[in-house]
Amino acid sequence: MHSTDLSFFSLIMNASLIVQLVMAILVLASVLSWTIIFDRSRALKKAQREAEEFENRFWSGGDLGELYRAVDRDRESLRGAAAIFHAGFREFVRLRENPGVEPMALVEGARRAMRVALSREMDSLENHLTFLATVGSTSPYVGLFGTVWGIMNAFHALGNVKQATLNLVAPGIAEALIATAMGLFAAIPAVVAYNKYANSVQRLENRFDDFVEEFSNILQRQAHTRTRGH
Repeated sequence: MHSTDLSFFSLIMNASLIVQLVMAILVLASVLSWTIIFDRSRALKKAQREAEEFENRFWSGGDLGELYRAVDRDRESLRGAAAIFHAGFREFVRLRENPGVEPMALVEGARRAMRVALSREMDSLENHLTFLATVGSTSPYVGLFGTVWGIMNAFHALGNVKQATLNLVAPGIAEALIATAMGLFAAIPAVVAYNKYANSVQRLENRFDDFVEEFSNILQRQAHTRTRGH
């Protein structure tokens, strides 16, 4: 028989093993979600700040060779647009050292290198976002499972007594509602964070895409200038 103590802690402690397991899963999912939420918040803010700072340097009118040498000194820690620029310019310089390479081949080689770097950057930015999406979509159903199980136990207890009272059914219903609430508590922040961060990642991807095309145009002009110089 369930305790008539309806305090939150007592309801959890007196819940059936299955409902307790459901609650433990939801608590773990919530803790992991909040860890990822804070981690992605810092990572995306840093990526946006670094993209802004690098693009300001890039468009300041300085020599691209000097900029490349400056970022090459920190190549192990390069992120975002700086990493894309480094990959593209390095490939451009490498191909340019080979005689007879067509200007468009120079540009296409640099563009491919930048696309590979961009793909790596997006993989890094999207890290763990699928976990948030999974928690957001499945937690309510996990909580609902705990709710159904708790209600089943409550009605099962009624079948073993001659007279049904509220004291008998209330704890089972209450523990069931706690499972539902915990499912929503885990799901709602995960869904909100996923939508926000997915939008931020998409905006950064568009920004990097624009940079790749703009830088490719600059390299194309340099490649044709080199050809005419020869």
